[in-house]
Amino acid sequence: MHLALKVTDLTVHYDAIPVLWDINLEVPCGKFVGILGPNGAGKSTFIQALLGFIPKVSGNILFSGHHLSKIQRKLAYMPQRASIDWDFPITVKELVAMGRFNRLGLFKRAQEHDKKVCRDALELVELLPFADRQISKLSGGQQQRLFLARAIAQEADIYFLDEPLSGVDHASEDIIMNILRTMQLQNKTIFMVHHDLNTAAKFFDWAILLNLRLVASGPMGKVFVPHLLQEAYGKSLLLYDEVARLAEKRAALPQKGTL
Repeated sequence: MHLALKVTDLTVHYDAIPVLWDINLEVPCGKFVGILGPNGAGKSTFIQALLGFIPKVSGNILFSGHHLSKIQRKLAYMPQRASIDWDFPITVKELVAMGRFNRLGLFKRAQEHDKKVCRDALELVELLPFADRQISKLSGGQQQRLFLARAIAQEADIYFLDEPLSGVDHASEDIIMNILRTMQLQNKTIFMVHHDLNTAAKFFDWAILLNLRLVASGPMGKVFVPHLLQEAYGKSLLLYDEVARLAEKRAALPQKGTL
């Protein structure tokens, strides 16, 4: 089994306070992975620690068998919308072009292939007509699709998306999820922080369930069971039974490549 991600003994502190504690997990290539847990569980911190944005106290992280420094060009990241300075004077097409920096470097000029990749990414997220618009002039859903386009322009193998559906309308949610499902069929591995348990079983085929530590990681049908959901979220809710039922139905569907 080829692994997209292997994490061993990952611990992260903020001011000596543990935020993630002793995380150990493996994720096979080609999975659509939901990173799930209650508010404050460390979901965004987990992604940021994996990608080296914040320091870790301990732990070893391998992407497709390689350390971050050896495979950085094959990884793409989409940040939370709330973390963006939307008043920054940059246009839609200029922001997407930033997705090529890992391949071009700071001083190499974009070639025709790079421009085509960016145009295709904008067309895919249905924002090509807005290419010259300043990014603050987009709706919330359009802004999320814009940052997805930037990630797509990186032509990565593994994608990390931090709540890409936050604040989007139904049309944008459908566009984003259809794109991500297509990417998975192209053998991309996608990690996505998500907060809605009702839709998680429909979206993902693998789950990482966190609450400062790892509660469970694995196929949805094994992770989304009432006792693990209750352990992660700390409350006894009838919702857990319904979520588990949806996960069982999801697990019974044909696997990737047979749709």
